[in-house]
Amino acid sequence: MTTARYRPTWDLALDPLVSCKLCLGEFPLEQMTTITQCQCVFCTLCLKHYVELLIKEGFETAISCPDSACPKRGHLQENEIECMVAAEIMQRYRKLQFEKEVLLDPSRTWCPSSTCQAVCKLKESDTALPQLVRCSVCTLEFCSVCKASWHPDQDCQENLPITTFLPGESSSFFKADDDDAPIKRCPKCKVYIERDEGCAQMMCKNCKHAFCWYCLESLDDDFLLIHYDKGPCRNKLGHSRASMIWHRTQVVGIFAGFGLLLLVASPFLLLATPFVLCCKCKCSKGDDDPLPT
Repeated sequence: MTTARYRPTWDLALDPLVSCKLCLGEFPLEQMTTITQCQCVFCTLCLKHYVELLIKEGFETAISCPDSACPKRGHLQENEIECMVAAEIMQRYRKLQFEKEVLLDPSRTWCPSSTCQAVCKLKESDTALPQLVRCSVCTLEFCSVCKASWHPDQDCQENLPITTFLPGESSSFFKADDDDAPIKRCPKCKVYIERDEGCAQMMCKNCKHAFCWYCLESLDDDFLLIHYDKGPCRNKLGHSRASMIWHRTQVVGIFAGFGLLLLVASPFLLLATPFVLCCKCKCSKGDDDPLPT
C-alpha cells in the first residue's frame, strides 16, 4: 500500500484528480490508497470503511480488493490493514484469522466449554477417528469428533441437540432445555455462535445456514417463518405480530410480482419464438451455402 507525502495546497491544485471506484468521487493522489497486490486505487476513507465493516461483521479473514472486476483478484496484506484501522479492530482481525486457522487445522480443536475456549492438540496419527481430548486449561475430557463427554465404548451421537457446553456436567454436555443459552453451535457446521440480542431467526456466518435459535430447526426454506406459528417456538421470534404480517406481505408480494411479470411477458415470448427460430434457420442456411466461385 503506497501513499504520497504531504505537499502544500497550491501544489496539489496542479495535480489531476483520481476517481474512486467505491464512492465515485474525485480526489487528489494524496487522499488515495493503492493496494500493493493488484495496484487498484481507492480513496483512503472508503477503503478504511470497507475494511472495518468486513472485520466487524466477521465475514472473511482474507480481505479482497473491493473492485469486483479486479483483474488480479488482489488481497490486502496485514500491514496494509494495520495502517488504516484502529488497534482494537486489528486485534479482532487477528483473532478471526486465528479462529479460521484452528477451524481448518485437523490437528487442533476448540475446547467445547463456553467458559474456556482453549485450543487443544490432537494426535496426528488418527485425527479423523474419535479420540479422547483433555483440555490443558480446564481439564475437561471430551470426544474429538462430536465434542460430547468422552464415550470410549459408544458411537458419537451426532443427532443430539447441540447447544452450550459447560464444564462440570456429568451426564452430557448438551443442554437441550436451556433455550436462553447465550452460546450455541450451528447445527450444520458446528461452529460456535453467540447471540446477545435480536430475533430468534439466526444465520451462521460460516456456512450461511438459517435456523431457529431455540430448537435449532432449519429455516432455510421457511421464507414466511411459519415455524413460529406453532409448536414449542410459537410466538418466540422476537418481533410483533404486525411486523410478522408485514414481512409475509412483502415475501408474498415479491413472488406475486415475479409471477405477474412472467404472466404478462409470456404472450410476447410466444409471439417472438417463431421469429427467433426463423432467424436461426436463416443463419444456419447461410452458413451451409457454398461460397460463390
